[in-house]
Amino acid sequence: MNTRSNRRRIAALGIALAAVLPLAACAGGDADPDTASTEGGNAGAGGTDPDVFTVMTANENPVLEEQLTALSEGACEAENEALPLEHQKVAQADTVQKVTLLASQGALPTHTIAGTALIRPDGDLNAAGLVGDLKAALEGSGAWENVLPAAASTVEQVYGGMYSLPYQYNIEGIFYNKEILADNDIEEPQTWDELVDAADTLADAGVVPMTEAGANGWPLTRIMGMYIFRNVGPDAMAAVRDGEAKLTDPEYVEGAQALADFAEAGYFGEGFSTRDGDTSSNMFLTGQAAMTYDGSWLLSAINDPERNEIGGENVGFMPFPAVEGGEGSIDQYAANAGAPMIINAEQFGPKVVDWVSCIAENYGHQALQDAGVISGFKVNGEVTDISANTAEIQERIAATDETVLWFEALMDSKSNSLASTNATLLTTGQMTAEEYMTQLQASIDANG
Repeated sequence: MNTRSNRRRIAALGIALAAVLPLAACAGGDADPDTASTEGGNAGAGGTDPDVFTVMTANENPVLEEQLTALSEGACEAENEALPLEHQKVAQADTVQKVTLLASQGALPTHTIAGTALIRPDGDLNAAGLVGDLKAALEGSGAWENVLPAAASTVEQVYGGMYSLPYQYNIEGIFYNKEILADNDIEEPQTWDELVDAADTLADAGVVPMTEAGANGWPLTRIMGMYIFRNVGPDAMAAVRDGEAKLTDPEYVEGAQALADFAEAGYFGEGFSTRDGDTSSNMFLTGQAAMTYDGSWLLSAINDPERNEIGGENVGFMPFPAVEGGEGSIDQYAANAGAPMIINAEQFGPKVVDWVSCIAENYGHQALQDAGVISGFKVNGEVTDISANTAEIQERIAATDETVLWFEALMDSKSNSLASTNATLLTTGQMTAEEYMTQLQASIDANG
């Protein structure tokens, strides 16, 4: 590998990369492709081991640093003795700029947070041969089985290959109040029509059927997107990205119409369009709303007795229901794997492979037991003193083979923002479903 020419290429692209600073990695990212690539230097292991195992993480994520340190002192002590762990930090908003600068200087850390767009097969770091293929390395070491199939599915969809270790893993679905549903003789809805019927029953009983943070936009587009995935199939948004379908096609407009109809019927409750995240969560956790579509990150609030007044035993979780006649499956959860954490391909030597293999084997248990963090790794060992709600989500993740992304995941940043902004107009009757999809498709065509 010609590392000198690679670094010159990165340096020459510095100005261009500065223009994509808004794409700096955020938890879950906001873009994404489909299958792994072996081009652009993604040969996985094969680099030269550094003197230390340098890991650069976001300031906003102290848990990752703490858990890797715990591994270095415990299950991965031998790997740490062979290649000592050393931490670096960066503000998450500065990730793209910092990583680009370090790459241009030939100083990219061994294991580092990176920007989503930079690490895809056509991204600048990947094309310069600086992104290691983790699947190839872990298969070679025999540790690949420690990556959960659901996590691998998500990472490969988001980044176009197995380029990130899934230290965080979230699935999304509908949390519901078991007591409220039981009191109203409602069983867990299996189809969208059953969900609408349940919402109608709850509204008649004076209960807010489903609370969402409408002010944030994305919780609303999540519901629309999941309807589309259930209706069109798991590749629905990839088809739009690839020009094989349009959001203005009837089956996509149907998703926008379903969301608009749900809102018009009052099923989100009064004032939902200005409701923020904390308010929405509190409505559910205090029994003011029967359901909420959210991610497994809500577990931190569910497990907090000061916030959860209904009690963990009354919190149920279900996948987004099926759309009758649709091509998608109720078993396909929407998921994300946190901010990308790559291995520098130039330093992907045998000792680094040993470190990564040890992480894959032990992080799932370490993080869940010590911090209650659900990851995309197999939990190899008994975990004690975690809530039943957390254990249930972990079991669902472990049993899932295929996931879907969120509605905006494959969109450019401008279209991503427009999707959320216009969701308020759609759900408050100021924009029709056709108008919503027409404007969004025009943005994708112009900026994609």
